Amino acid sequence: MMSETGGPDSKPSASRFASLQIPEYRLLWWGGMFIFLASQTQQVARGWLAYDLTHSNAALGGVVFAFGITSLVAIPAGGVLADRIGKRSILMFAQSTMTAAAFGIAVAISTGAIQYWMLVAGGAVQGLGMSLLGPSRLAMTADLVERESLTNAIFLSNASIQMTRVFGPALGGILIAIAVIGVGGVYYAGAVLSALSVVITAKLPHGAPRYRSSRSAFDDLADGLSYVRQHRELTRLLVVSLLIVMLGFPHITFLPGLVEDTYELDAWAFGLLTASGAVGAVIASVALANAEQSRLPSLQIQAAVAFGVSLIAFAAVPQYWAAVVVMLVVGGGSAAFQALNNSLALSIADVEYHGRVQSLIMLSFTGFGLASFPFGKLADIYGIRPMMSLMGVLVLVSMGVGVLWRQRIAPTTPPSL
Repeated sequence: MMSETGGPDSKPSASRFASLQIPEYRLLWWGGMFIFLASQTQQVARGWLAYDLTHSNAALGGVVFAFGITSLVAIPAGGVLADRIGKRSILMFAQSTMTAAAFGIAVAISTGAIQYWMLVAGGAVQGLGMSLLGPSRLAMTADLVERESLTNAIFLSNASIQMTRVFGPALGGILIAIAVIGVGGVYYAGAVLSALSVVITAKLPHGAPRYRSSRSAFDDLADGLSYVRQHRELTRLLVVSLLIVMLGFPHITFLPGLVEDTYELDAWAFGLLTASGAVGAVIASVALANAEQSRLPSLQIQAAVAFGVSLIAFAAVPQYWAAVVVMLVVGGGSAAFQALNNSLALSIADVEYHGRVQSLIMLSFTGFGLASFPFGKLADIYGIRPMMSLMGVLVLVSMGVGVLWRQRIAPTTPPSL
C-alpha cells in the first residue's frame, strides 16, 4: 500500500515495467492513458476540420497558438498549485474541463454551428487542462514511486502517452472517414474517454503536498524561479528543452497540410503518418525505461541528434510511404529527448520543487504553440518542406548549444556520445 503523501512501502523489482507493480501508479497510468487518448483523437479531428474550413497552414498554427497563449499563463499556476494543494483535485478539475470542452464542440458540429473560432477556443481550453494536469501528474508520479525508480516511472508514463499517439490518430483518421461518424463522432468519443479518466483519477490518493507553504502563491512561484537559477545544470536542461520543443515539435501541426496538398491523400494517411511517429515513440520509451542514471545525459544528446537529422530527412523524402518510415525515427527521437530531459530535471530537483520544475519544463510546449503560427506563415510562403528542414537544423543547433553549455559548467566531465 501507499501512504497518503509518500512513496511505496516496498520497493518494486528492478525491471522494465517495475513501477506498474504499484497499484496506485497503475491507476495514474490508466487515467493518463484515457485523457491523452481523448486529446490525440481530438487533435486529429481539430487539425483536419481547421484545414477543411480554412485551407491555410497559418490557421492550423492559429489553433495551436491558442493552446500556447493559454499555457503561458496556466502552466506556472499549475506548477505552484501542484506544490500547494492536493494533486488529485487538480487532475480531476483539468480532466473535467477537457470533457466539457469536447462535448461542447461535438454538439456544435452535430448542429452545424461549428466555426473556426470554436476550434481556437477548444485549443485554448485544452491548453488550460494540460497546463494544470501535467505538473500535478508528474509530481504525483514522484509521490507514488521511490526516487531511484523515478526514471522508470517517467518512461512508462511517457510510453502510455505515446501509445495514445499510435491509436488516437489512427482511430481518429478512420472515424473521420466514416460518414455516419465523422469529425463530430470523434469529439463525442473524446468526451467519453475524458470522463473515464475522471472516474479513474477519483480512486487515487489525495496527493497532499509534503511541505506546507505559508507564503503566497506568487512568492512560491518566485521561489521556484530562484531555485532553478541557483542550479546551473537545471537551468541548462530547461533552456535546451524550451529550444528543442519550441523549434522542432511544431512539425506535428502541419502534417494535415503535408498530407492533403503534397501527397494528395485523405484523413487515413494523416492518421497513419501520426501513428507512425507514435510507434517510434513507444519503442524508444519502452527501450529506455530501465536505462542507467549515469547514461541519461549522453542518451539525451543522441535522442536530440536523431530527432533533428530525421526531421530533415522527413522533409526531403518524396514518397508518402518513405515518409511513414522516417517518421518512426522522428517520433522516437522526440519522445526520447522529452522523457530523458524530464527524468534528468526531476532527479536533480528537490521533492518540494517537483511541481514548479515540471511546470517550467512544460513551458516548452507554450513555446511550441507560440512558434506554430509563424512557422505556419513560413510554410504558406516558402512551402512545408523547407520549413520542416529549417526545424531540423534548429534542433541540431539547439542541442549543440546545450552540449557546449554543459562543458562550460563541468569542463572535467564532458558528455560523451
